[in-house]
Amino acid sequence: MDDNLSEIGLIGLAVMGQNLALNIADHGFRISVYNRTSSKTKAFVESNPNTPGGLVDCESLEDLVSSIQRPRKIILLVQAGEATDAVINSLLPHLDKGDIIIDGGNAKWTDTIRREKELKGKGFHLIGSGVSGGEEGARFGPSLMPGGDLEAWATLEPIWQSIAAKVDPENGKPLEGAEPGKPIEGGFPCSAYIGPNGAGHYVKMVHNGIEYGDMQMICEAYDLMQRLLDLTPLEMGEIFNDWNKGSLDSFLIEITADILKQADPRTGKPFVDIVLDTAGQKGTGKWTSVNALDMGVPAPTVSEAVFARCLSAVKEERVAAESVLSGPEHSFSGDKVEFVKAIRDALYCSKICSYAQGFQLMREAQNEYDWELNFGEISQIWRGGCIIRAAFLQKITEAYERDPSLANLLLDPYFRDSIAAAQANWRKVVATAAEHGVPIPTFASALAYYDGYRCARLPQNLLQAQRDYFGAHTYERTDEERGNFFHIDWPESERVELAT
Repeated sequence: MDDNLSEIGLIGLAVMGQNLALNIADHGFRISVYNRTSSKTKAFVESNPNTPGGLVDCESLEDLVSSIQRPRKIILLVQAGEATDAVINSLLPHLDKGDIIIDGGNAKWTDTIRREKELKGKGFHLIGSGVSGGEEGARFGPSLMPGGDLEAWATLEPIWQSIAAKVDPENGKPLEGAEPGKPIEGGFPCSAYIGPNGAGHYVKMVHNGIEYGDMQMICEAYDLMQRLLDLTPLEMGEIFNDWNKGSLDSFLIEITADILKQADPRTGKPFVDIVLDTAGQKGTGKWTSVNALDMGVPAPTVSEAVFARCLSAVKEERVAAESVLSGPEHSFSGDKVEFVKAIRDALYCSKICSYAQGFQLMREAQNEYDWELNFGEISQIWRGGCIIRAAFLQKITEAYERDPSLANLLLDPYFRDSIAAAQANWRKVVATAAEHGVPIPTFASALAYYDGYRCARLPQNLLQAQRDYFGAHTYERTDEERGNFFHIDWPESERVELAT
């Protein structure tokens, strides 16, 4: 093996690419880097001359490939979709059979399945790896969700395990304190083999869908406190800071406290008050919702979080509607301290239901795509590095350790008892919000999901009768085995009165 050759390469030096390259080099791996704009590559390497592993400036794809040990491992951090296909196609003529391409972008899992099949037929390997944690995670330790064939993963594993975020193996809390050139040593790595072909990118998509739900739930808690309780951003920041010391301990709660305490550098006003109330999205939340619909899996909380962003986008329409559409006018008159506690409970219960939906979706996907997913391990690698990292995930890990075949998180004793203890407050919050005209789509949808899931008999018996009436779609009977279908001849002349 030539010591002058790099152990891995990377294409795409936007913010994520640069930070991941530095993370890899900090862990002692020599890495070759390439960007379509060669001046950017040169400037990046020159500005980081003393990394433990070393960065190699490559002016062309041919230079990149020739500078890497075989079997070559090359990470792509480029725009998902056609851009990824274009880079792969331009790279293939320079590769040898057995080389490995690692797609670290937010690719759609179905694209990854297609690409993996095509490349395998040509003698190459593809690893589709979710990379979560933003630029800070990429720099000092992301959560990594690789999918592909096991032979390729075995080659990549030492690097991926080294650069991933680390958590304390005893309590699952993220290990912190990494600095440039001084990565975290020890701990449990937040990276694990997910499954074949598109499994890694699929799990990353569900992660992002859950992230949508988490963020919207936090926004609803904030909105209730500002609208009903007239709390200032600074007061709310202290409340979120307090919540972060308990069962809601998480990255998103932590940064929410920081945001609410931040002053706008231009005006001195609370920063959150000068931010426009419209939110964008990159598509992974929508993918999660559409996939749930395609597979017939209930994931209403994620979907409502996506729709909330869509509704926020029609700002001008909302401004116009406010002056013509009426709502309740009475103000909140209850105990504010107790209602803050109720909001916390509603947030936690809704969070449980949102994660239950996400894991239920992954459970169905493994049947659809012939994967075998380890849900306890997935929750483990989400404990650090990623955006949804939270103490809560340790409880999910423990739930799947107790019962690896758990049908739904709501059935685990810890989560069952947690909701039993807090659901009165949850219901109080949903009812109070409705009475006062405050929109809480994720809190309300999560409660409806919970009540629907715990209900042995739902009103869809009437729906099935309706379908048979207008379209002869047939129905099943309660007094017959499942799978036997019937139809009634519905003309009015043949209708009979109910037996008394």
